[in-house]
Amino acid sequence: MGSSSSTISELKDNECLRRFAGKEPISHNDPFWNQMLSFSFSPPRHCSDYQLLEESTQSLCKTLLTNNLQTGNVGSLVRVFLMRNSELKASTQCEDNVFTWQTYNALFILRCICKYFLETITEESFLKQLQARPPPQDGELPDDEQPLIEHLQNALVELIVDVPILDGTYAVHLEATNAILVLMSVQMFMQTPAFKSQIYRTMMGGKCSIHACLLMKQLLQRYIGQQKCPVNVLPSGAQGGSIILNLASGLWSLLTLGYGRGQQTTNVDEAVLANQSLLLILVLTNHCTNEKTIHNPYRQALFSFTNSQEINGSSPTQAVATFKLDYSAMFSTLCQTVKEDQSTLLLYLLLHRNQQFRVYVLARADIEELIVPILKVLYQAQDHSSHHIYMALIILLILSEDDFFNKVVHEIMLKNVTWYADRALSSLSLGGLLVLVVIRTIQFNMTRMRDKYLHTNCLAALANMSGQFRHIHCYVAQRLVSLFESLAKRHLRSIEQLQATTDSSNMEDEHQTADLMQDLAVLEEVLRMVLEIVNSCLCSQLVHNPNLVYTLLYKRECFEQFRNHPTFQDIIQNIETVLTYFSSRLESADKDLSVTEVSQIIQQGASQWSGDRLKFPDLKFKYVEEDQPEEFFIPYVWSLIHASSTLYWNDSNVRLFGLSKTDPI
Repeated sequence: MGSSSSTISELKDNECLRRFAGKEPISHNDPFWNQMLSFSFSPPRHCSDYQLLEESTQSLCKTLLTNNLQTGNVGSLVRVFLMRNSELKASTQCEDNVFTWQTYNALFILRCICKYFLETITEESFLKQLQARPPPQDGELPDDEQPLIEHLQNALVELIVDVPILDGTYAVHLEATNAILVLMSVQMFMQTPAFKSQIYRTMMGGKCSIHACLLMKQLLQRYIGQQKCPVNVLPSGAQGGSIILNLASGLWSLLTLGYGRGQQTTNVDEAVLANQSLLLILVLTNHCTNEKTIHNPYRQALFSFTNSQEINGSSPTQAVATFKLDYSAMFSTLCQTVKEDQSTLLLYLLLHRNQQFRVYVLARADIEELIVPILKVLYQAQDHSSHHIYMALIILLILSEDDFFNKVVHEIMLKNVTWYADRALSSLSLGGLLVLVVIRTIQFNMTRMRDKYLHTNCLAALANMSGQFRHIHCYVAQRLVSLFESLAKRHLRSIEQLQATTDSSNMEDEHQTADLMQDLAVLEEVLRMVLEIVNSCLCSQLVHNPNLVYTLLYKRECFEQFRNHPTFQDIIQNIETVLTYFSSRLESADKDLSVTEVSQIIQQGASQWSGDRLKFPDLKFKYVEEDQPEEFFIPYVWSLIHASSTLYWNDSNVRLFGLSKTDPI
């Protein structure tokens, strides 16, 4: 490399890189490093560029991997970075841009090497490569025996925590974040639990863990701030033609444009540091969660931070290390970004585990700013991963556990929800929109995914809300009853198919019979849940829902086939009691009635209805995380990083998850 500019294709012949990868040991005090770290080259911007970069450096990386155990040059580079990092904070205060960029360059090369090694060899071999060093020369004292990986991880954390984010340090902050992600990516290339990894054990219990609260606060502040990449990282007085200008024009483009996935490039205005910080938060908080021998301080910090704007805020019930952040700013950023998979996952973690933040969100007067984007994700399910849909639904389920939320959503009126294209609705309550979208998700799942657990989460959220359904729109009532009607038709078809296969002695038909019986059991479970939702609304809010009564009367025949069915008999009897009451009132009019007249009679009858006629327990469902949540969340988090971290990952090396899991459903 050196101070001259290089192209990607020339890297394999670069004199500095060849010497670094060669058989000659290079001490960390050698002047060579000043030359090597003063480089710039045309950055990769597309996948084809990355392929060229890998092809151009693969032979160098293989040579380095072969020679490093004898030369210890990777360890020397780590020590060079550690020395420069210790002086980085002072250099930024002095606006020493040359020093900052050379520190960045050392970290960039080191991160690329670590990534190649972790993808190619085992973690144990990687740590040996990192620790390797040549025999000390005459008069030279042996180096510190403490593992370099711990020094490196601690230095990266201290850089993020201590060095201010300025135009000139944005790049090195981004690279430090990427470097930690790369080190933690060892999980992607192995199939053993993270708590068995030395890198993870060091992160959770090593020296760097004492900064857990400060690190999480800094990462969350980056996410909240959504700071854009600076257009120009140089002081206004920088002179053209200098090494700093070369670095700014070359490497800054590499940082802000070079790591795009597919054929797209990342716009310099995008908040790439905020995105990488969020991904690092997800990695730190979702590993080492169940192992009793390892405490995860980052997870504790995320789940216990409090509101900096609350003057008389309540203290945590336990004496835990924590910090304060502006909940309002966090809420605003989540509203703006919840359409992204990783933001939805962060919101889930906060609502599920940070009780004070959940209470704050539920008390917001503008909660529609958060709920509407989540509903849009569900409405456009075909454009999102199945994991994203799950998280969005679970968030709604968690919120629906609160009675105040279930009440207030029907008091918030929305105007012109343009993305809801099934029917033009000029005015609709937030609760009505929520019911419509969840019903649509159930129907989408019936035709595409056929996932029992997705059905369960959808119906549980509706069931929690059903006792507070108020003034639901006529279209909402129609969609709710139509859901039952479509399920009832499917139930009838399933019974007919089951009867046809039962009469056969064919072995293949016997297997089909077992599958049909299983499908029928699931279908009946879903049907009962829908009936319970309707029944709950009638028991608690009949007087406020004449549109639902009207629709039930209009579609009364679809309930008849279940009148004597033992699974549904008790609920159907309740619904029939209501329908018989209103039917008698309509019949007593003794004339043909218009739609308006029918509605008026229903409203009048509802005002005279006695709630004592219906007795049924309240529907209450609570979200409970699986016993082994890491089995779901760890592959999920790394699939997000693989897809959206702006880092390039070689698909053939990934062992943790199947790439198909991130495909749209």
